[in-house]
Amino acid sequence: MNQEEQVQLFGLWGSPFSKRVEMVLKLKGISYEYIEEDVYVKKSDLLLNYNPIHKKVPVLVHEGRSIAESLVIVEYIEDTWKTSYPMLPHDPYERSMARFWAKYVDDKVMLTLWKACWGPESEREKMVEEAYEGLKHLEEELGDKQFFGGETIGFVDIAADFIAYWFGIAQEASGVMIMTVEKFPKLQRWSQNFVGNSIIKEVLPPKQKLMALFKAQFGNNASN
Repeated sequence: MNQEEQVQLFGLWGSPFSKRVEMVLKLKGISYEYIEEDVYVKKSDLLLNYNPIHKKVPVLVHEGRSIAESLVIVEYIEDTWKTSYPMLPHDPYERSMARFWAKYVDDKVMLTLWKACWGPESEREKMVEEAYEGLKHLEEELGDKQFFGGETIGFVDIAADFIAYWFGIAQEASGVMIMTVEKFPKLQRWSQNFVGNSIIKEVLPPKQKLMALFKAQFGNNASN
């Protein structure tokens, strides 16, 4: 059995974190077995065995060994399958910058965007301001490039998948409009390029299903 036949991914259909890993596997042409986890009802014994610390998805299993945390998994895939569709630049400085912006998206921007749409009403004004600031930095970093990775989808683009797809649906579901084409034309163009990629499109969850999930889980917050 070769490396590709030994890859399993434990994920959740609507999770941007799980989808990050799926996107990279697909872009690199790596065959894998996908195992859907209903983490909100009952986590499987396999998931708890493979990720006993965080007990959440995504988890990649390769040759019987498990790796958790989406961006850690993406880097593992990059290091293991180096020759097919590189996700990180070869230059050490550029690699460091890609990691910096991916971490900025993960630690700062995503949470702020989510709270701007669904957070307590008392915090929303502040969160919206912080969301604008975070997106402004990303808009400046993107510049006139097609993707954060240049001409092709790279590490930062994958890290920002929530911004490219999920956030637009969250804005529509919550009625809070932040990333508009008037304020962030470059990010909007990037979002269309990213979502329009045939491989990425294949992985994305259905919009209406996500919309229904957001409204069911967070609709009350949006109306407070």
